[in-house]
Order: sequence, then structure tokens, then C-alpha cells
Amino acid sequence: MTFGKRLRALRMKHGFTQQKTADMLDVTMSSYQKYEQNERFPSYEVLIKIGDIFDVSLDYLLCRDEFMKSHGVFVDEY
Repeated sequence: MTFGKRLRALRMKHGFTQQKTADMLDVTMSSYQKYEQNERFPSYEVLIKIGDIFDVSLDYLLCRDEFMKSHGVFVDEY
């Protein structure tokens, strides 16, 4: 799974629109859409906000959960 797909899945799970999520992150709608389409990657600060909003780790957001599990570290998905 890619960052964009994971981000979209989290947004949909929480019932947020792209516009609402962009507003919460203080980014433009266009920027947010590019995150979901894997055309652009958020800044470190925005990445932290995403993790906080959806209550997930940065490792999960960055699709490193399988890597972490292979090293004996378990990351909650949601």
C-alpha cells in the first residue's frame, strides 16, 4: 500500500471530505489531493498533523508497519 492510498483510507474511515481534511491540515485542497494521488509528499509538520488527526503513527502513515513488524515492533493500524 502506498502513502496516498493509506491516507485516503484513513480519511474515508473517519468520514472526512478532502476539503475538510485539507482545512484541518491548513493546506490547499489541491495540495491535499496530490498527497492522496502520490504526486506530492507533505512536509514533516503536515505529516505530524496527519498522524495526530487520524491517531496513527508516522511509521503506519509511511507504510513501514510491515518493516517494523519484521523487527519485532508492532504498530497499531488504527
